[in-house]
Amino acid sequence: MIPAELLSKVRHIEIVTNRLVNEVMAGSYHSVFKGRGMEFEEVREYQPGDEIRTIDWNVTARTGTPFVKTFVEERELTVMLMVDLSGSTEFGTGARLKSELAAEICALLAFSAIKNNDRVGLTIFTDRVEKFIPPKKGKNHVLRVIREVLAYKPEHKQTNIPAAVEHIMRVMGRKSVVFLLSDFFQTNLRKPLGILNRNHDLIALRTRDPRELEMPPVGIVPFEDPETGEVVFVDTFDEGFRTRFRNVARQSQEKQEQLFNQLKIDFVNIDTDKPYLEPIIQIFRRRASRY
Repeated sequence: MIPAELLSKVRHIEIVTNRLVNEVMAGSYHSVFKGRGMEFEEVREYQPGDEIRTIDWNVTARTGTPFVKTFVEERELTVMLMVDLSGSTEFGTGARLKSELAAEICALLAFSAIKNNDRVGLTIFTDRVEKFIPPKKGKNHVLRVIREVLAYKPEHKQTNIPAAVEHIMRVMGRKSVVFLLSDFFQTNLRKPLGILNRNHDLIALRTRDPRELEMPPVGIVPFEDPETGEVVFVDTFDEGFRTRFRNVARQSQEKQEQLFNQLKIDFVNIDTDKPYLEPIIQIFRRRASRY
């Protein structure tokens, strides 16, 4: 039986994201993700203005009359949501945790997909793939995806993006749109992300919290690594420490962004203390401008 609190959260997310989809997202999504290509529909007699390259020479030779092939856009897509639920995503100093933010973004993307009759799947991972839901269509399926992201209790705390990529490469045969939601607290990602991006249409959504980028002076506080459990105490009144913290965080962010750019991976930052719709719309607009 699904707890009432979880149902309430799912219902709230459904209402909020459905409104955003209907009012803002649907057109942007459709303009960017147009399908896998063109699919043969039928042959018909040649008409003045038709391109010569569309002539079906076999039918033309058999009938003695010029015929051309016609095509329609193969609209249906498969969308895979890859969600990092390692220990570091259970953090947030604003209105929501990074994991809760991921659930809302998944809902927004999933409802946008099914509105365009696309299939949606889910992969939840930590240092291993913990949950896989094969792509399907329909509102009930999307609600299940949202429930899983909100309620799933990972068995592990650490992160292994390469293992998740290996899983996607094994189970997703046809080219798909892959949204990878993570804080990307891991190094050595060039090879796995490059492989994933070459074989699928990859978009990276990096979740962040302001306290991961800038440390306020609040005294001596314990810092716990959410993935290893290690605890250290630091004096946040120490200006030198805050400067080093800020510089390391900035350098890490910039290094990740350089990697995304070098691999030609579309990415966007999603912050726990800011609205998430506009950054997603912006990345869709950037993609649309290239087509």
